[in-house]
Amino acid sequence: MSRDASIKIVAQNRRASFEYELGERFEAGIALTGGEIKSIRAGHVDLRDAYVFIRNGEAWLLQAHIGAYALATGFSAAADERRERKLLLHKKEIAAIMRGTEQKGYTTVATKLYLKNGRAKVEIALARGKKLYDKRETVAKRDAQRDIERALRER
Repeated sequence: MSRDASIKIVAQNRRASFEYELGERFEAGIALTGGEIKSIRAGHVDLRDAYVFIRNGEAWLLQAHIGAYALATGFSAAADERRERKLLLHKKEIAAIMRGTEQKGYTTVATKLYLKNGRAKVEIALARGKKLYDKRETVAKRDAQRDIERALRER
């Protein structure tokens, strides 16, 4: 019960649930440099285009934007905001991700970045792209649910 109180969601990729059918999810740590953690705590994060790539048995987070920390100096101050960041996962989890992405039409996307007990964590999910009619169906279901809730509130 007090465990959930120590989680602070910093950024969500809400577009991922619209673009993809999200499957199995994994929690991964991130290897960061210098002022990146302060920038994350300040909320300067964008996961819109972020995805995961497995190379040489290691998982890498690509295209995640973590803004430069304004007060950072030295080497880490000039770091690229969209650089590749290593994800900290167990070998079994990496193997499961590799098996999932080997299937046709599957990829791995970052869905959430949050602070858990002061450490930055990323939630990644195996995802399969939706067709246009699936997206329309999702929007129709959401609208219908909204109408039902509105009708129940008015009663």
